[in-house]
Formats: sequence, C-alpha cells, structure tokens
Amino acid sequence: MRKIILGCLGITLLLSSCVSQKKFADMEAKANEAQDLLNSATVKLNTCLEDKAAATSKMQTLEDQNAFLKANNQDLINNMGNLTTLTSKGADNLEKSLESLKEKDLTIRKLNDAITRRDSVNLSLVQSLKGVLGNLDDEDIEISVEKGVVFVSISDKLLFRSGSFNVTNRAKEILGKVAQVVNNKPDFEFMVEGHTDTDPYNSGVLYDNWDLSVKRATSVVRILQKDYGVDPKRMTAAGRGEYLPVSPSDKAKNRRTRIVVLPKIDQFYSMIEEGMKDPKIN
Repeated sequence: MRKIILGCLGITLLLSSCVSQKKFADMEAKANEAQDLLNSATVKLNTCLEDKAAATSKMQTLEDQNAFLKANNQDLINNMGNLTTLTSKGADNLEKSLESLKEKDLTIRKLNDAITRRDSVNLSLVQSLKGVLGNLDDEDIEISVEKGVVFVSISDKLLFRSGSFNVTNRAKEILGKVAQVVNNKPDFEFMVEGHTDTDPYNSGVLYDNWDLSVKRATSVVRILQKDYGVDPKRMTAAGRGEYLPVSPSDKAKNRRTRIVVLPKIDQFYSMIEEGMKDPKIN
C-alpha cells in the first residue's frame, strides 16, 4: 500500500515537473518572440529617427531656400521698381531731348531762312551796283560778296592822284553812282576803307601811309555826305594803311579804296523774327 502511495506521489511529482517545464518553455518562447518584436521595433524606431533627422534637415534646407527666394523676390520687386523709375526718367529725358532737338532744328531753319533772305538782299545789292558801275573797267572796280558781306573795291587811280587824298572829278562820278545805290538801301550801313602800298609817304603833309589811308577814307565819306546826301550816321571811315594787301607783288592792286556794305545787326534779327512768322517754319 505504502508502495502504491509512493508510486502515486512520484507520478504526481513527475507530472508536476513536466507541466512546469512546458510553461517555462512557452514563456521562454514568448519572451524570445517579445525580444524579437522589441528588436524589430528598435530597428524601425532608429529608422524613423533617421528619417525624421533627414526630413528635419531637408525642411531646414527648404526653409532656407524659401527665405532666400523671398529675399531675392523682394530684391527683384525693388529692382523692378527702380527700373520702372529709370525707364520713366529715361522716357522723360528722351522726350526732353527730342523737344530740344526740335527747338534746335527750328532755330537752324530760322537762321537758314534769315541767311537766305540776307543773301537775296545782298544779291539784289550786287546787281544794283553792277548795273550802275557796269561800264567801268573790271580791273579798276571789283564787286564781290564774302561771308555775307558786299565789298566794292575801287582802284586809287580812279579816285586820287599819287600821294594825294583829294578826290578827282572823275571819282566823284563813280561815287555818285555808288551813292545812288546805297541811298536806295536804307537798311544797310557801310564802311569806307583806305588802303595803300608799302612805298613810304614822303609829301610831308601827313605822317605816313596810315594817315594817308585814313584821309582818303574821310575824303570819300565827305563826298558821299555833302554831294550825294548819304546819311553820315550810316558811314564809317577807316584807314588800313599798307597792312592788308591783296597782292604781295602788285602794288597797284594794293592801292585801293574799299567800301564794305554791312547789313544792320537789328535788321538781320528782324529777318529772323520775320522767318519765325513763316507758316512753313511754324
């Protein structure tokens, strides 16, 4: 009986030991499974942390780029504003330049018109002088236009005797014809210039050739004033002496009296003002 009881007790202990080992094995298996899960979760966590770090870095980079683009965008906006301002100023400057060019062009056209009118008047004067003096020798009287000024050059052999400043009777006829023209042109002033050669003046009455040239000029203007009624306010007497020769070798050509016909300055400006009224210009 006792053996039976001991046998049963042994079986019971054996069965109890088997059950405990099985539970332990199960628990160990579950522990291993939990460890595997933990390891897997740790790996995933580390991967997520790495992804998060990469994403954070990328986001910072994008934020920096966004800030840079915003700053550049503002700079572009500012530059566009400046460019608009510059373009506006450029347009204003261009418009002012065009206006200035128009004004200059208008002024040039007015001046050209005035010069054309002056040249027409000078041409008329030259034709009138040649008309009254045309029968004389061309070598003794020359009529020319230089730079808008009419010159009448009369050889001294037609006006004076050698070394004298008294006008000859033949010369008075010539001066009368000149006076006829200038009296018909009241808008002109003129200067009478006396010229000599380089031979020394030896008559003793005057000091030198310069004195002689001045005396000859004043003799001519007195004839024009007293004998032919030319207004003395329109005339100037001047002596050039030997200092403005026309030929280095021909003394006869250098001995001359030259009448320089000058348009009044205010008359020239009047031509410009008249030109301004021209519909073609305005």
